[in-house]
Amino acid sequence: MTPDDMTAIEITEHGEADVLQPKRRAVPVPQNDQILIKVDWAGVNRPDVLQRKGAYRPPAGASDLPGLEASGTVVGLGAGVTRWKKGDKVTALLPGGGYAEYVTCNADHALPIPKGLSLREAACLPETAFTVWSTMVMRGGLKSGEQFLIHGGTSGIGVMAIQIAVALGARVFATAGSDEKCAEIEKLGATAINYRSQDFVEALQGQGGADLIIDMVGGSYIPRNIKSLADDGRLVQIAFLEGPKVELNFAQIMTRRLTVTGATLRPQSDIAKARIADELRRHVWPLIEAGKVKVMIDSEFPLEQAAKAHQRMESSQHIGKIVMQVAGG
Repeated sequence: MTPDDMTAIEITEHGEADVLQPKRRAVPVPQNDQILIKVDWAGVNRPDVLQRKGAYRPPAGASDLPGLEASGTVVGLGAGVTRWKKGDKVTALLPGGGYAEYVTCNADHALPIPKGLSLREAACLPETAFTVWSTMVMRGGLKSGEQFLIHGGTSGIGVMAIQIAVALGARVFATAGSDEKCAEIEKLGATAINYRSQDFVEALQGQGGADLIIDMVGGSYIPRNIKSLADDGRLVQIAFLEGPKVELNFAQIMTRRLTVTGATLRPQSDIAKARIADELRRHVWPLIEAGKVKVMIDSEFPLEQAAKAHQRMESSQHIGKIVMQVAGG
């Protein structure tokens, strides 16, 4: 039987990691087309940190609690849900609320646990897989034989992007800031570029340029990305760790027929997210089950130590995903 209240991690005020505090909250009730999940594991992502700092508001109607992905067991069904039944094990993309013992989400944004994966590993998938597939393939149009550059190669996004791109037959380049991280990138099948000792613009220009670049840095990287593209290349911006404002000469975009676009996942419509989930089920889940795409976990923390999980994220020392244990799993 589902309890009336639960432990959840609240952002008590905007600030440093210690503002994340465990509190008692009412268990959410699934509305039309929603499921209620008893959470086993929750993924930790950079947008959670931005939300904690007051720089990333939840969309209208979403939980004020952080947490964009979780795995667990379906324990409640809202009206109209036919895809799932109570007792099903799922991993789900969330509009928020994942740092809690229970969370609701749109039924079409949940996916079955890939065969061979634990709930712990599955909690690492939704935010990264939805983001990577929608930006790299659905928006960026990556094809076999193309050259692809991903910045932040050992982040959760980076690790997922490298593996999927390699599986699709692309030649992959990835940046990182240490020899240790570059070694991990090479193990995944990509050519590593240590941005502290190498100029990624020169590295890419020396190889004919990138057909597609996915960037989460922004700022000074934006004009350098433009220089790194091959003619007819595409740049997809997914975040701005260095900021969104920069001076840019659009003549080179015009004369070299470049495409500059961008996307962020959280504000997209339920229909758009359901479409991405369907693509993942058909194209990415088979790669995971075949062992071509693996989950790389950096560290794990109990839910009550969410502050420590955020400190690990902000250290930028992590390689792969950070997860929090909420229940069993």
